[in-house]
Amino acid sequence: MVKPITALLFDFDGTLLDTNELIIQTFQYVLGTHYPGKYERIDILPFLGPTLHESFSSVDPENTEELIEEYRAWNKSMHDELSSEFDGVSETLRLLKTAGMKMAIVSTKRNEMVMKGLGLLDAEGVFDEIIGMDDVTKTKPDPEPILLALERLGVSADEALMIGDNYHDIVGGQNAGVRTAGVAWSAKGEAFLQTFNPDYMLQHISDLLQLVKGETV
Repeated sequence: MVKPITALLFDFDGTLLDTNELIIQTFQYVLGTHYPGKYERIDILPFLGPTLHESFSSVDPENTEELIEEYRAWNKSMHDELSSEFDGVSETLRLLKTAGMKMAIVSTKRNEMVMKGLGLLDAEGVFDEIIGMDDVTKTKPDPEPILLALERLGVSADEALMIGDNYHDIVGGQNAGVRTAGVAWSAKGEAFLQTFNPDYMLQHISDLLQLVKGETV
């Protein structure tokens, strides 16, 4: 018998907070400065999701750390101006909390920047745990951060659902043995996420309200 979902694990960027334009423009700034004319918007989309180290080491292994520092400085300065919550996120999160869900963020970002992003949501006290890059040695799609979230929440894998906008979230969830849900508002597109066979595809964040009741979405 399939256990009810009692815990929700959320990716952050591109799932709850729309930072897609922020991320793209930050990459455009850094890459345009160092490699003018080489990277168009479409070339930057694969960099949404992986860690900065993974992305920049694929571009310029010798100058990765310098590029990351430049990225972080510009990104932080423009963060609040270019970020906003996706439709219905704060309201839905509060309703899920009221319904008794245990909830955690599992992100590949530094904890400091996750907290900065949370400040743009009206969801204070909703999340029981926040797992960021600072908490783990390996990030998604490695199962380590998801398993850590389960441990801290005190739930088993068969009670949890990992929700995200990228293959790191879906494959990471599968590697950790939890159910997975893609979000149709992913910058990479619903069709891209479907190729990784998530258990569910959310058309709107509020679909979770039916899903946790055991209803089909």
